[in-house]
Amino acid sequence: MMSDIFKNKSVLVTGGTGTFGKAFIKTVLKKFSPKKLIVLSRDELKQYELSQEIKEKDYPMIRYFIGDVRDRNRMHRALLDVDIVVHAAAMKHVPASEYNPTECIATNVIGAQNVIDAAIFNKVKLVLALSTDKAANPINLYGASKLCSDKLFVAANNLAGKNKTKFSVVRYG
Repeated sequence: MMSDIFKNKSVLVTGGTGTFGKAFIKTVLKKFSPKKLIVLSRDELKQYELSQEIKEKDYPMIRYFIGDVRDRNRMHRALLDVDIVVHAAAMKHVPASEYNPTECIATNVIGAQNVIDAAIFNKVKLVLALSTDKAANPINLYGASKLCSDKLFVAANNLAGKNKTKFSVVRYG
């Protein structure tokens, strides 16, 4: 049963203050019973605004964690004692990605690898990475970077070794 997947688990959402992240967090709080729900985002203003809407006093299992998937060390710290990661962080704006290609690659590709490495190191049970329909037949850097990210997450199942971290990718778009 899907509701059992989050029950008494520590769940971390990268990109937790983005459109998908916020909706996902609200759904998990409403329908499931996580032990801990960690909102990871590099945007302190969005974190503050979300913390005013979803207060720790009302939801004692929620935690707000400032961090960037591009920061390898921060990912290792963020994923400590986490059971499930929902990786929604990405640079998604097509024109911004085209104009700032190194930033797009740093977030969508290197950031994905940082999440993978930290998940394996910390023995996370499940990593669910969000993809996009633009990765199916990429015609721009955003789609190509997400295709690369998808390939990294799928290949990570071979890297996990004995610790059995499972990696999955779902298309959202």
